[in-house]
Amino acid sequence: MAVYYSNELQGIDSSPAVKANASAGYNAPLRVYRATVPMIAGAYQTTDTLTLAKIPSGSIFAFGIINASATMGASATLAIGNASSTGKYRAAATFTTANTPTLFGLSASNAAASTAEEVVIVTIAVAALPTSGTLNIDLYFIAP
Repeated sequence: MAVYYSNELQGIDSSPAVKANASAGYNAPLRVYRATVPMIAGAYQTTDTLTLAKIPSGSIFAFGIINASATMGASATLAIGNASSTGKYRAAATFTTANTPTLFGLSASNAAASTAEEVVIVTIAVAALPTSGTLNIDLYFIAP
């Protein structure tokens, strides 16, 4: 039976063994960036963005969790990314289930470490966000 290794473990079984690649996320620390956004009447229209976090250079996106005390409605969409790629971490989609933590993340997002500090934002489209409740977004990054 063949034995295969993940990219991070290539060379681990050679002599001398190659140390596992912590810079690619193997046995590296995971950092969480929590953003809590109180929804306010009249705020957060389709032309607005919400700033969630400033991520240091060298970080690698792992995944995110979105949760809200109220549904975002059937039409309001949220995309999570940065100014140049608004859907980098979560493509624009509705979030219609209240009080249900939901994982998100695009496989292509966790391919490489960032080369500069990154400001992560939410872009709102199609319809405004609700006028009450709380939106919570946790971003998990592998630390440099």
